[in-house]
Amino acid sequence: MAMRRVASTAARAFASSSPSPSSLVFTRELQASPGSKKIVGVFYKANEYAEMNPNFVGCAENALGIREWLESKGHQYIVTPDKEGPDCELEKHIPDLHVLITTPFHPAYVTAERIKKAKNLQLLLTAGIGSDHVDLKAAAAAGLTVAEVTRSNVVSVAEDELMRILILVRNFLPGHHQVINGEWNVAGIAYRAYDLEGKTVGTVGAGRIGRLLLQRLKPFNCNLLYHDRVKMDSELENQIGAKFEEDLDKMLSKCDIVVVNTPLTEKTKGMFDKERIAKMKKGVLIVNNARGAIMDTQAVVDACNSGHIAGYSGDVWYPQPAPKDHPWRYMPNQAMTPHISGTTIDAQLRYAAGTKDMLDRYFKGEDFPAQNYIVKDGELAPQYR
Repeated sequence: MAMRRVASTAARAFASSSPSPSSLVFTRELQASPGSKKIVGVFYKANEYAEMNPNFVGCAENALGIREWLESKGHQYIVTPDKEGPDCELEKHIPDLHVLITTPFHPAYVTAERIKKAKNLQLLLTAGIGSDHVDLKAAAAAGLTVAEVTRSNVVSVAEDELMRILILVRNFLPGHHQVINGEWNVAGIAYRAYDLEGKTVGTVGAGRIGRLLLQRLKPFNCNLLYHDRVKMDSELENQIGAKFEEDLDKMLSKCDIVVVNTPLTEKTKGMFDKERIAKMKKGVLIVNNARGAIMDTQAVVDACNSGHIAGYSGDVWYPQPAPKDHPWRYMPNQAMTPHISGTTIDAQLRYAAGTKDMLDRYFKGEDFPAQNYIVKDGELAPQYR
């Protein structure tokens, strides 16, 4: 069966990538049997905003718009925004849920400990893109399937990145704040406002989002660079007008603007540390809509305070939601927001539909679209290896 959980198969697959798999493999023999399933969704709470748009399906109140459909099929659907701590609502359902649906925008951190407690768990779905809130190695070792709605919000994120680049380059926020505060000081904005044309922009990662960003930057007549584990074919490179840079640090030293588009993995966690940031141009602008943990939090703060980073913008933090005392809230020349880039109404409709499609396939024992799998049969998708 497509969703079969065979622990021995998972153990063999996982063993090839782990030096000591025996300490991590949970020997469980579970499979997607017919009958009612307990499905738990963890989404952000919208409060009064939930009723303001009928297509606002990504919140806890509207629950991806699939409650009626699931319950008509005899399944139990529990939705909560409460996901942290031993007494949270999610924790109460961990022991007997079959499917857990989460989002990157309000991530429920699925740790190895939670996976071990979840004796009936078969499927972890991400409504959106980016499943690093799941301990993927533990999920693989347990024989779980992890999947996400690939491509559901790539346009949304790429557009948001372009917006953030322009906000930083044009020094937009100080001018906006002047208007709010009843001020008028053109010099206080213009002294560090630039054109985007002619600037060197590099993306760290050129997957679906990175490529869309490069395509959208081409009309601005920038010098476009990219670093990725896989080089684009020459025809696509020529169409986009981007140059491959094999050496990351060499690329960073050339860039006026750096955009982070790489997944969060063991290799990329903390990759922008004090030493790497020091190799970048003084006055560099950074946009990060990938994951907050890719950056060394304090190194970014220090570089913004010193002026080495002239502007930092993104919507990703670690942890999420960001605590009130998170230092990125208070560092100079930042244009940070909550995690919103991939949860536009258009994106919500796409990832809600994609989630429903995968649940339907799961109930029928059918395979998902191949690109949606993050963990399958004990193996991680290439971008997470």
